[in-house]
Amino acid sequence: MEKTIEITKLLEKYKLQKTPCRKSILNLFLNTAHALSHQDIVNGLKTEFDRVTIYRTFNSFEGKGMIHKVIDSEGTAKYALCAHDCTSEIHNDSHLHFSCSKCQKTICIENCKIPEIKIPEGFQLQKLSLLAEGICKSCKK
Repeated sequence: MEKTIEITKLLEKYKLQKTPCRKSILNLFLNTAHALSHQDIVNGLKTEFDRVTIYRTFNSFEGKGMIHKVIDSEGTAKYALCAHDCTSEIHNDSHLHFSCSKCQKTICIENCKIPEIKIPEGFQLQKLSLLAEGICKSCKK
């Protein structure tokens, strides 16, 4: 499927307006195999958008279930596309995130789900993440 059509369909699916900023950022996510920081997005955009517009775009994407936030080993917030079955109510992003110590990329390892964690009575789990650190296969070559 052509990327422009895919971008339009994704924005329609999540009931988001097709603004130039949203299209540009979504295009970056669709063409990148790792999580992106705010700075990665700014550096990758061909058109300049103000910082507030980019943050609002992140918030709308995350709120709708299009992307999820990952905190890497350096404490930097990065964002990755969610599986297509995520919604604003249910995020299906409980998988391993791998942070490469050489290239600093954070990669979603979708086929490595986080096992169910039994939380003590009285606690309510809202988000669970698992970050592994090491050297990715590209850097290992």
